[in-house]
Amino acid sequence: MTISTLFHFSFAVSDLDRARAFYGGMLGCTEGRKLPGRADFNFFGHHIVAHLAPEEVVGDQGRKLSGDKTPLRHFGVVTTLDDFEKIAASLARGRADFINQPAVRQKGTVREQMLMTVRDGCGNAIEFKGLRSVTDVYAGG
Repeated sequence: MTISTLFHFSFAVSDLDRARAFYGGMLGCTEGRKLPGRADFNFFGHHIVAHLAPEEVVGDQGRKLSGDKTPLRHFGVVTTLDDFEKIAASLARGRADFINQPAVRQKGTVREQMLMTVRDGCGNAIEFKGLRSVTDVYAGG
């Protein structure tokens, strides 16, 4: 299959070395071009750019998702259950700062999923969802 689009996300971090340790080290995301004040990563097949801008980091400030500790402002990736388990194990080994430990959500529905949220050490919340089929994330009900 030929890839014709990639998702791109640019965000602020408080420390580039910690960003590299989390995204590159703990998650295994390869780093792309290196320019002053930023770090580009292949985030599970998508292009993310961490910009050194501590004053722009939102962190835990602001609203949380309804009935949850996850900040409204977060990003992440939807994976298969197998990949979710591998990521969860890597985050646990790396002693990630969990906002929400891995848990089953929406049990008994087509969207049943494993979900966890962590802090990246730079002020951002990162969410991981594991589903039987990643396209189930679009299912109704």
